[in-house]
Amino acid sequence: MIFHSSLKKCFQLHYILKIPTAGFKWAPKGGLILQSVSQDVYQNLALEDWIHDTLDLENRQILFLWRNSSAVVIGRHQNPWQECNLKMMRQKGIKLARRRSGGGTVYHDLGNINLTFFTTRKKYERMENLRLVVKALKSLRPQLDVQATTRCDLLLNGIFKISGTAAKLGRTAAYHHCTLLCNTDRHILSSVLKSPYSGIKSNATPSVPALVKNLLEEDPTLTCEMLLDAIAEEYATHYHADNRITVINPADEKEFPGINNKARELQAWDWIYGKTPKFSVSKCLNIVNEQSCLDIRINMDIKNGKIETFDIDTPQQWLPPMMCRKLKDSLIGSKFCPSETTAVANALLSTCTDYKLYSKWNLLCEQVLTLM
Repeated sequence: MIFHSSLKKCFQLHYILKIPTAGFKWAPKGGLILQSVSQDVYQNLALEDWIHDTLDLENRQILFLWRNSSAVVIGRHQNPWQECNLKMMRQKGIKLARRRSGGGTVYHDLGNINLTFFTTRKKYERMENLRLVVKALKSLRPQLDVQATTRCDLLLNGIFKISGTAAKLGRTAAYHHCTLLCNTDRHILSSVLKSPYSGIKSNATPSVPALVKNLLEEDPTLTCEMLLDAIAEEYATHYHADNRITVINPADEKEFPGINNKARELQAWDWIYGKTPKFSVSKCLNIVNEQSCLDIRINMDIKNGKIETFDIDTPQQWLPPMMCRKLKDSLIGSKFCPSETTAVANALLSTCTDYKLYSKWNLLCEQVLTLM
């Protein structure tokens, strides 16, 4: 469904919408401004992919404005176990998404604005987009000290990061997207973007930590809506575009054929976790049992999100080697995730009739789960 929302002090025009051969197309040339009504991270990321894959951008630039409910979004080539606190996210119901672009990990909530600039690959220019955002912020509050860096971040007062950047460059189309911190919950942000997991070795792209600050902390009179309108108005001026925001529903299969399949792909375990670059886990677990303390060494290789190899070194007098082999054989090939490992552990535990061995095996399985 398509709605139209006028920008303040802007001349109103109408978009002409047509459906060509096998996809959706906006007839007007030049700049187009879209805003999502959805707060679902998978739907909004799917719309990015849909526009990139479907629309002819040769004579058109598009600005897509969107916000999400609580979610952590990792880059295409990142390792979620290295980047975020998955256990805390599960407890708080915070979604995890892997985007199609590269770059680092970011936290989204309704206090964070997402901006996606679509062009042809030839016209792709990150710094031009960031200068446009800076100009929009200055038009609202001239006193704000905001500058774009050579890393294509936006810094407030030369110290605090208020925007991070990532991009996808296709054969003919490209997009650059960035965040803008307005009133994000910084406590949750700092908590979920701190990995509790250790012993991981990986070639995945690491995020670069930075001090962050909300624009609202600098100027309490600012709101997300004010920032969205200012950026849209600056974009319209820059590209001589129609001064209207087209409000869209990215779950509308009629308007965006095939988009729900894209959203399902982005939600799939095989995409979010299975696309993690191969990594290894080496950990010494300290287990206390019956007033004794012992160290157990575990080594694993994880490929496509699944346990490829699993080696465990326990004192022979504590747990029979046969039981360790059973655990190893059962875990290899399974997903590196708590739910599947719990199911494997429960199946194994149900075969153990010796109470003392059961207790030890259960302790060991619980410790393995802490690695996930």
